[in-house]
Amino acid sequence: MARNGKGEILVVDDEPNAVKVLSAILTEEGYRVYESLDVASATSIINRENVDLVITDLKMPGRDGMDFFGFIRENKHDIPVIFLTAYGTVDSAVSAMLGGAFYYFIKPPDYVKLKDIISRAIRQKCMRQEIEMIEKTPGDAGEKNGLLGNTVEIRRIKDTIETIKDSSSTVLISGETGTGKELISRALHFCSKRKDTPFIAVNCAAIPKELIEAELFGCEKGAFTGAHARRIGKFEEASNGTIFLDEIGELDLGVQAKILRVLQEREIERLGSNRKIKVHCRVISSTNRDLKNEVKEGRFREDLFYRINVIEIKVPPLRERKEDIPLLASIFAREFSEKEQKKVGLPEKVMELLKEYHWPGNVRQLMNIIERAVVLTKSDSIALCDLPEEFHPLGKALEETHTVTRRGTLRDIELQAIKEALEKCDGNKSKAARMLGISRKAFYKRLNDAKHA
Repeated sequence: MARNGKGEILVVDDEPNAVKVLSAILTEEGYRVYESLDVASATSIINRENVDLVITDLKMPGRDGMDFFGFIRENKHDIPVIFLTAYGTVDSAVSAMLGGAFYYFIKPPDYVKLKDIISRAIRQKCMRQEIEMIEKTPGDAGEKNGLLGNTVEIRRIKDTIETIKDSSSTVLISGETGTGKELISRALHFCSKRKDTPFIAVNCAAIPKELIEAELFGCEKGAFTGAHARRIGKFEEASNGTIFLDEIGELDLGVQAKILRVLQEREIERLGSNRKIKVHCRVISSTNRDLKNEVKEGRFREDLFYRINVIEIKVPPLRERKEDIPLLASIFAREFSEKEQKKVGLPEKVMELLKEYHWPGNVRQLMNIIERAVVLTKSDSIALCDLPEEFHPLGKALEETHTVTRRGTLRDIELQAIKEALEKCDGNKSKAARMLGISRKAFYKRLNDAKHA
């Protein structure tokens, strides 16, 4: 994963000026750049440093770019490779892309597009690493999904959790419904020194107004009609642990006043009793409302707002971190595939569609839609027809936009080069594959894909 700034890039070119220019551009963008004028030194660097991406020339004296690319495929297969060369031919372009190169540019490149491709390549590498890490981690991956991602906002939340996890200060988690606020509260608890103590979650919006006080503070037998026995409240249950007050903005002012007293005095009184009971627990709250506005409108106590808001964590909606959608969708697809005893993948066109959607229900909606698609699909790959109806117009629009681009670029070039290679080799596919510099397996796959494109 990227560690220094935005990532670490190795630039390989036998032209010193070309290396210096590209290095300066990438350094200004926030990347750490390693420079090499030949494959020998490049190999040494890639073995020694944590490189996230390689940009290499194709034609160089001695060992060339394709030779170096072969070394990376065998020894550092997770590192994406971008070719940047002045010697652009159909055969070399196809050979590079069929062999697994991330992209291929002819000098001089479109630097705006180059920056975009670099950013995309490093993001995808990070996502693959996170997926691999989750697959190797025992336990319920579902509880980690809300914190998966590589966007600045998600990394900031992870850093905040790590910093404050052992503190006793109150935390307010704000964000839209479905963004994963409870998952963050659980992370704060189960990553902390309190992990072996109770974690008690209370959905303040789901409990009737008449019962919320008994739920939170407990009650004695006979305290009210229906109170047939003593009941321990959630604050007592959470003693020495954590209580999570989900959607605290839904509570009425009277209950808010009592919660304020608990925070100030660290004690409660059960309904029907005057005996004070000491409670020591961390209080984490969440809301999908603008509590500052609620205070102005008189619907939320100002003093309670400041008590619960010592540390605030703002969770961004999914539409503002669309770069994380492929990672989340892949994890959900894997989990639900295992649950349904299937093996269902997400093709690129469906992933593109998911990234274009506006996600009013956020991560929870994405999870539900992937579960639905995995259950409904009759193949090993999710298709547009497996998604809800609201995705269909968007899917058709994207297909119309990209059909010409897809069919008119790499696929046409690939098919043309494959045909030319087969003609030169009198139809011998093994020889044609060697001519293009790719394996027989890759040759057959691309030949089949090109025929059905």
